[in-house]
Amino acid sequence: MKPLLLLHGAIGSSNQLQPLAGKLANSYQIHLLDISGHGGNSSSADAFSIELFAADVLTYMDSKGLDKVSIFGYSMGGYVGMYLAKHHPERVERLATLATKYHWDPAIAAREIQMLNPEKIEQKLPAFAETLKQRHAPADWKAVLAKTVEMMIAMGNNNPLSSSDFAGINTPSLIMLGDRDKMVSLEETVNVYKALPAAELCILPATSHPIEQVNIDLLAFLLSRVMV
Repeated sequence: MKPLLLLHGAIGSSNQLQPLAGKLANSYQIHLLDISGHGGNSSSADAFSIELFAADVLTYMDSKGLDKVSIFGYSMGGYVGMYLAKHHPERVERLATLATKYHWDPAIAAREIQMLNPEKIEQKLPAFAETLKQRHAPADWKAVLAKTVEMMIAMGNNNPLSSSDFAGINTPSLIMLGDRDKMVSLEETVNVYKALPAAELCILPATSHPIEQVNIDLLAFLLSRVMV
């Protein structure tokens, strides 16, 4: 079976993709990875970055003897997959992204980091705070959020993927977005789709941003159609 790597989103972990992995296990050799500082994967890095997370993927692939994989990336995981397709195209067979924010600038970064205030999360969303605590143990979930904030600010000031980069990415790609996603715009998603030479576009109905609210049966069906 062909290898398929599933990449989680920012402040997430591979456990969130276990339901999808289960749906695809009979068709692919599934690989799950917790990127540096997430899901209990300790990291000595002082800062998070797309470059660091891409290096995590390459290190994992080398450790498993994988010369090339197909990648499904949710949210930030999709950005990491696209970054790899740009800078290490020989390692990426096919790529699918869902709910990935590709357009970053200072204003967008400032808006996004407002949702990563740990004190507000503890006050208004105590159950989510407990989820984050358990998800990233033994790491401090508040430190994970702080490093993510710093990364987003850096991306806003210097987007790792420029609009001109996409035209040079020839990896066959499926670009997906939920029709009710309030974090990622349809405009930026379509712009990336149009810029990529070998891409397909898919809008998932009745779908918001959180991976837990995505129809996993539908997502698995779409991936099984294009990851061949």
